[in-house]
This record gives sequence, structure tokens and C-alpha cells, in this order.
Amino acid sequence: MIINYNNIEEERVQNFKGGNGELDTRNFVDEKNKIMMSRLTPGANIGYHTHEMNSEIIYILSGVGHFEYDDQVEKVKAGDVHYCPMGHSHAFYNDGDDDLAYFAIVAEHH
Repeated sequence: MIINYNNIEEERVQNFKGGNGELDTRNFVDEKNKIMMSRLTPGANIGYHTHEMNSEIIYILSGVGHFEYDDQVEKVKAGDVHYCPMGHSHAFYNDGDDDLAYFAIVAEHH
């Protein structure tokens, strides 16, 4: 299966997961996975949340930022991958002056 993100309408989400600012995202969703091509605008963040029934893998395409992951801070840049296994928590911040673009997969475990 090929997922063409050019054919998926971009959605602008304010204050995603209780964070601040804007997230622009194109999502493919089925019963087992959510696959996202997204951008956090400068200064925006995704709020701290726990992956109770799924895990998330995030590949940074461009930009710089950091994650709050459990009790740690992890800085990220283009080419880095962040993994949040089921049962763990994280928040995601754009620390740069440009959009932070990323590709993410949330895999359901139920």
C-alpha cells in the first residue's frame, strides 16, 4: 500500500494534547496505526501525555527541538528518531525558528 500525503488534506490543530501553538498534520488512520506527516510551528509544543494502549515512533525530518520523555529531556534534530513505548509518557517541543517537520507512527497494541 502506498500512502500519498499530497492527497491527504492538511489539518491545523491548536494546542494538541494540551500543548501550545499550532500543529499542521496530514494523517492516515486505520484500526491498527496512525501514520502522520506533521509540522510543529516555531515555539509550539505537543502536551505531555502517556501512551497507554499504543507506542509512537517519531522521525525528525527538519528543525530542532526536544522531548520530555518520562523524567528525561532529549534534544532532537533532523535525522534523529524518538521512540515512546507503550506505558511511557512524553511531550514534544519545537525549539527552533523554523517549522519542525516529522513523520510519526502510532501503533495500537490492543
